Amino acid sequence: MKIIEKTEQIKKDNVEKLKYMCERDREKVKGIFRFHECDGGTLSFSFRAYKWDQVEKYSLTDGEIYEIPLGVAKHLNKNGWYPEHSYLLDENGKPYMRVGNKKRRFSFQSMDFMEMEDMQVSLNNEIVTATPI
Repeated sequence: MKIIEKTEQIKKDNVEKLKYMCERDREKVKGIFRFHECDGGTLSFSFRAYKWDQVEKYSLTDGEIYEIPLGVAKHLNKNGWYPEHSYLLDENGKPYMRVGNKKRRFSFQSMDFMEMEDMQVSLNNEIVTATPI
């Protein structure tokens, strides 16, 4: 009986944690989108964090200020890179491959703790709310 009760409690705790994470990921954050690969370019992508969410499409332009869900901002910062490989020789002269660096493609810089005057961007102080397409 105790094992079943513990299992049920663990499931209940996990559901509560998931609900909390989902609510937190939906909170809006304000920041600047940076497209490191293409200055001034636009990145369009689809995003769905949880299986019960709808797939949402976003289109973000480099250097613009957006208000987006926290989950989307985390996705942009965690997944916007690719590995740069380097080829080296070992002590026996055999070549081997090594992942040297992570090459950043795009990122989202939070403005929650920044003042507009401290930023080195010339903007017309216009904030765009990124809504799903």
